[in-house]
Order: sequence, then C-alpha cells, then structure tokens
Amino acid sequence: MRAVVDTGVLVSGLIRPQGAPGEVLRALRDGRFTPVYSTPTIVEIIDVLGRPFFREKYHIYPGDATTLVNLLRLRGELVIPKISITACRDPKDNKFLEVALAGNAEAIVSGDADLLVLHPFEGISILRPAEFLAYKG
Repeated sequence: MRAVVDTGVLVSGLIRPQGAPGEVLRALRDGRFTPVYSTPTIVEIIDVLGRPFFREKYHIYPGDATTLVNLLRLRGELVIPKISITACRDPKDNKFLEVALAGNAEAIVSGDADLLVLHPFEGISILRPAEFLAYKG
C-alpha cells in the first residue's frame, strides 16, 4: 500500500513509540507500506524535529530527524507534485494532499482534523493511525 504519513504522526511516533503512531513507524521500518513523500514534507519533518522544544522536552536530537528522513528515503518514494491544491482549511496541509495525488497513494495517515475532515479526498482515504493500521484497502 502507498501512503502519505503526515509530520504529526511521525513526530508522535518518535515521542510515544508505544501508541498507534509508533506502530505506524514500525510498519514503515518493516516495509509494510510504501511511504510517499515530497521535498516540502521532508523539510517540515526536519524543521519540526529541529525545534528546541522537542530536544528539551522529549530528547529528540538532530540525529533522530536524520534517521527518520533516511528511513523514509530508503522505504519510500519521492514525488514531485505538479498540481497545486487549495482544498484544506489549513494551507500548510495542502502539501500532503498534493503528494498523495502525485504519488497515487491509497491513504493519508494523519491525526490532523484539518485533513481528516476531507476524508475521502479524490478517492484517497484519510485515516487516523489506528484506522490506517487496520485498513485493508
């Protein structure tokens, strides 16, 4: 299955590996799905994980961001969206919709209400982490 995993799920998976987001990271690591990503989504991951708050509160360090990005690059597929989408009420989240369409994803994995409210989007399921883990397509 091809899926876009939003930054919030990836960060949550690092912070709380015992929850559903952590299981999504394990599924990614184990090759149980193909993550589809773009340069802007990678930049956001690096930006978020590089914030002092995460380093201080959760002991997330630059090496953790590097490891996560390398995992995405190893298991996933970089796509370059050709269509700009403005469907999401939070404009910063449109990049996940663009990647999903460009990468022929079956699902977007997110806990973000701004994305979840769009389910389904252009035939693409938008699922919470636990729903994604149970998803059979």
